[in-house]
Parts: sequence; C-alpha cells; structure tokens
Amino acid sequence: MAFELPPLPYDTSALEPHMSAQTLEFHHGKHHQTYVTNLNNLTKDTPMADMGLDEVIMKSWTDKNTGVFNNSAQVWNHTFFWHGMRPGGGGAPTGAIAGKIDEAFGSFEKFKEEFKAAGATQFGSGWAWLVLDGGTLKVTKTPNAENPMVHGQTALLTCDVWEHAYYLDFQNRRPDFLTTFLDHLVNWDFVNENLAKAA
Repeated sequence: MAFELPPLPYDTSALEPHMSAQTLEFHHGKHHQTYVTNLNNLTKDTPMADMGLDEVIMKSWTDKNTGVFNNSAQVWNHTFFWHGMRPGGGGAPTGAIAGKIDEAFGSFEKFKEEFKAAGATQFGSGWAWLVLDGGTLKVTKTPNAENPMVHGQTALLTCDVWEHAYYLDFQNRRPDFLTTFLDHLVNWDFVNENLAKAA
C-alpha cells in the first residue's frame, strides 16, 4: 500500500493574502509530493511499505535510517502544518488551549514571543512547535525533519521555517512570516482537537 499525498484542507488560494496560492502550489504540490514519492521509493519491497506512517517514522529514527526518516517525518510534518492553518485563523486562542497557554506561559503574548523566538532562531531549516510534554505545554524547535514524536512529546501546533515555506511571500523575513502565521493563520480548533486527543 503506497503512501499518498494528503489533499490540502482548503483551496490553494484560501489563505491569501497571508500565504499565496503560489506558495501552496509549490510547497504542497512539489515539496510535499516529493517527500511522498521518495518515501515510496525508499520503502518499496521492504517491511516498512506495509507500516503506518507513525510507525515508519519511529522505526527509521530508532534504526538511524536517515533517508526514510527524513522523508516519512516530512510527510507527517507537512500534513500537520496544513491542518494547523485555516482561512480567517490566527489571533487569540479559544477553548481549552487558551487556559493552558495562560497557565504555561503567563499570557498569550508571552507564548507568541517564545514561539516566534523558537522559529526565528532555528538555524537553517526546521520547525517551531507547541507541544505537550508530560502534561505541560512547551515551545520547542527541531532541525530539518525532526519532530516531537521522536522525543516522546505530543505535537499540538507547528510552523514550518524551511525557506520554501515563506520565501516567495516574505523573502528573507522569517520573523514577519512567524508573526503572520500567529496573527492570521493558526487553526486553534485543530490545536484543541490535538489537546483533547492527548488528554
């Protein structure tokens, strides 16, 4: 059973003007698709071809199978990233996550500062995350394809800070992209769903 590229949860133009249709066409249609294609090529005729994506990620991480890990984790990370955004998103959180953020960071503004700092200071390619770690909310960052799953954490939200995620729209202004992500794109309903599943 081959791995497939999951469809976007909205049209490519749905996040404009904050993320352009061109960015989504390249990022989802080309980059994300390439990870899926590479993963299928790397796992073909191996026991991993019949595993679930999470299982492939964990096994390839443990076995230090870098090629499979990088592609499988990037398939997962991107799918998670798309669902963490929505048209008309961003701004202050609602639901259970709002209280958890206040409890963990002191205020939503403090959380925003930490999240933006994590994304802006990730050297080279990587991801900024809001995770649940042993019942506590934390902001983390990971290089390349690495994700919270391999560290025993539960991902609640991520922002892709690889250059291809923002360069067409923001050029080298990564901090501006992170601000736009938080102010206009975050899907707090998705974050609350992830929090509820982890409870």
